Amino acid sequence: MTAFVRFEREDAIVTLTLNRPDERNALSTQEQCDELVDCCERVRTDESVHVVILTGAGSAFSAGGNVKDMRDKRGIAGGTPYQIAQGYQRGIQRIPLALHALEVPTIAAVNGAAVGAGCDLACMCDIRIASDKARFAESFVKLGIIPGDGGAWLLQRAIGYQKAAELSFTGDMIDAQTALELGLVSRVVPHDELMGAARALAQRIAANPGPALRMAKRLLRQAQTARLDETLQLSAALQALAHHTSEHDAAVAAFFEGRK
Repeated sequence: MTAFVRFEREDAIVTLTLNRPDERNALSTQEQCDELVDCCERVRTDESVHVVILTGAGSAFSAGGNVKDMRDKRGIAGGTPYQIAQGYQRGIQRIPLALHALEVPTIAAVNGAAVGAGCDLACMCDIRIASDKARFAESFVKLGIIPGDGGAWLLQRAIGYQKAAELSFTGDMIDAQTALELGLVSRVVPHDELMGAARALAQRIAANPGPALRMAKRLLRQAQTARLDETLQLSAALQALAHHTSEHDAAVAAFFEGRK
């Protein structure tokens, strides 16, 4: 069987493609979770990578959990309550932690339906670009379950508590334009232009010095939960490091020489 996650590298840009189009890229087995986490670790330890694009093969970004497994009480839905809880912690809950730990910027190129855990997976990325065919639903409540993958933490940080509450309590599906209006995505593009738009953005990001990108992301993440004085203290420390990188010296030299 082919890999669940297709790992592709072009210069400083890595593209991760969920590669089960016949299953709408459902994400529910331990092996699938392990594979995505391993890809994140591969990126995390490679300082030559500057940015990651995450997308799905076929018509869906990710349909979330496998409902057949829920029906048959297998996979992530199998076993005793204790075993299910352990399965979540050892499986799908490792994905938001792995993506959150990435020091490089991440872009979700949402090519189609992002439902349940698929919606949350998009929210795990720093930036989301949607095809005009994309749809989103925080649909767990429709199946009588709750976001077990961190969605309660992720979605409200993307669109605010009140809007996240409405989507979580209704399970409603929204289209790409509504997602744009809510701030869930940063832009909507024609379907055939999605990957081109994602790569163009990735190239503009990747053109910048790697250490500065990693430190800027670390600072943004820290600032989400830190006090202003704590953020200022970390900013001073990281800035001191940035001033002593060879990439900073090269960028300043290029500025004075009129080069990029």
